[in-house]
Amino acid sequence: MKLNEFVKAFTAEFEETDESVFSPATDYKSLEEWGSLTALSIISMIDNEMDKTITGADLRACTTIEELHNLIQTKE
Repeated sequence: MKLNEFVKAFTAEFEETDESVFSPATDYKSLEEWGSLTALSIISMIDNEMDKTITGADLRACTTIEELHNLIQTKE
């Protein structure tokens, strides 16, 4: 999945945050809507749409959507 597609899929997991907030450089953990349920939704989306498995530690290790995308690309 290309970065721009990943940003769109990532954005879709947020119900209350305006789409204009999201870009590859977005610090997703600073978003008001970010929390454990959103994190689980992101992990599930990555598993379902990209057929990759990440952990909560992987999410915590990244700051931006682009960093997370780059990390996912290294997963088998």
